[in-house]
Amino acid sequence: MVVTAAAELPAPGPRSGPRAVVMTMGALHEGHVELLHVARREAGDDGLVIATIFVNPTQFGAGEDFGRYPRALEADLAACEAAGVDVVLAPDVRELYGDTGGFRADSITIDPGPLGDVLEGTARPGHFRGMLTVVHKLMWLTQPEIALYGEKDYQQLVLIRRMVADLSMRVRVVGVSTVREPDGLAMSSRNRYLSDGGRRAALAVPRALDAVVAALPGGVEAAIAAGRAVVDAEPAVALDYLVVTDAALRPAPAGGPARALIAAVVDGTRLVDNQPCVVGP
Repeated sequence: MVVTAAAELPAPGPRSGPRAVVMTMGALHEGHVELLHVARREAGDDGLVIATIFVNPTQFGAGEDFGRYPRALEADLAACEAAGVDVVLAPDVRELYGDTGGFRADSITIDPGPLGDVLEGTARPGHFRGMLTVVHKLMWLTQPEIALYGEKDYQQLVLIRRMVADLSMRVRVVGVSTVREPDGLAMSSRNRYLSDGGRRAALAVPRALDAVVAALPGGVEAAIAAGRAVVDAEPAVALDYLVVTDAALRPAPAGGPARALIAAVVDGTRLVDNQPCVVGP
């Protein structure tokens, strides 16, 4: 079932299984398909799985790729059907933002707080305001008990969890591990922008994370240096940041579980990736 307006969604009501949602911007790949499969398992045979497909204009900044972001609705619908999705919500921009097609000067939006101004927020001002606002809208419209997001966009996942907790939303947020190509590159709809040479150069991104994780027993500073050495050896990769934080994106712990995160630009395309890790021996 494909609907283009939230009013056409099945109304929440008594049922034996929960309602699970996977929010996407389309151009689905195997990473999205994994989210849909996990949603089906979480909801069970008697639950309802909803996928949303919406290229959200308010999370793209000036000069970003909103106009050329890949759109492949027919292929996306086929992937959703194969993955056991019950309903696909593919709204028009007016459904979510009215005739302005985005925020007005007086729009009420979701402020991501200080965490929205670091890492990706530094490079993409306003991105997380747009992302959280549309996630809140889609949660309100789809009324899920469960919402699933990939760990590849780790800062996004942390912020969504924070919003759900701070706004007392009755939604369980499930993070799903990053799905990778056989060579280790994290799957992303933007990978299709890369030239053949850029695609090979981009492998420095996951390899830098591998180097960080392997070197962390020697301390964070040494681990970051090891990761930077991998990127420096590939001149086609422009590093934005390579950091180690705790799981909530605060400063790295003195020891214990942590997160290594990287952002880099290849062929004019911004790539992000991350890995769970452990600081210290």
